[in-house]
Amino acid sequence: MALDGMTDETLPRHAMRAELLDAETEVALARAWRDRRDEAALHRLVTAYMRLAISMASKFRRYGAPMNDLIQEASLGLMKAADKFDPERGVRFSTYAVWWIKASIQDFVMRNWSMVRTGSTSAQKALFFNMRRVQAQLEREAAVEGAHLDGHQLRQRIAEEIGVPLADVELMEGRLSGSDFSLNATQSSDEEGREWIEALEDDSPGADVLVAEAHDGAMMHRWLRQALDVLTPRERFIVAERRLRDDPRTLESLGQELGLSKERIRQLEAQAFGKMRKSLEAHGPEVHQFFA
Repeated sequence: MALDGMTDETLPRHAMRAELLDAETEVALARAWRDRRDEAALHRLVTAYMRLAISMASKFRRYGAPMNDLIQEASLGLMKAADKFDPERGVRFSTYAVWWIKASIQDFVMRNWSMVRTGSTSAQKALFFNMRRVQAQLEREAAVEGAHLDGHQLRQRIAEEIGVPLADVELMEGRLSGSDFSLNATQSSDEEGREWIEALEDDSPGADVLVAEAHDGAMMHRWLRQALDVLTPRERFIVAERRLRDDPRTLESLGQELGLSKERIRQLEAQAFGKMRKSLEAHGPEVHQFFA
């Protein structure tokens, strides 16, 4: 890897001392990596533009992510740009790399903004990173005109300006308005206050349901045991191997073991099921609700 051996502390200092590449050298390095997978060329190309990655990472510090993490994400974007760059297009590598670096940082910021996924589409990204700026601009323009925009009007104008549905603006506003809260936080300042998690509805089965399921399960087990008891040892073996295993055996493998044809195994299996059905039906109509 082009950045191996560099720590979070040494990477910025190393980047500031890196060489500045002219267009011809840049193309030669990109071709060497593309055509020969020359890691030395990749290292030189990426190192030369790490200052660009660090500069772009610094623009996202206001979102609360550690600067070292932002630099690492910018580095990943730079590496991806170097891997996909086509030197024959006549575009400088820095121009191409800006998009990949920015995309990598933005994805990282949105992933770590909240435990609730903020969004991943281009429209959601545009809203996340531009909503506050557009809102401030609209408020300034309204103040110059002597107008006042209420909350609903402001959200509508933001949606129109960025080109997203109003519902997306309302949802994003809620996401950006506050941070995540722990469910283990108390509901009041009182030390005896309940934790918020205690107020969540318990959707697990109640005691009455658990008791009924245990009773029904025991009854089904008893009926099946009685049904199996009416079979011959060979029939029980066939049923167990064909129906009670996680990986049921084939008619052919059972036939080879028992010295019978596949057709004979199938007949014995059908015969066993017929006996079991009669045994189960002896318990009356209620058996159908369990074995329907």
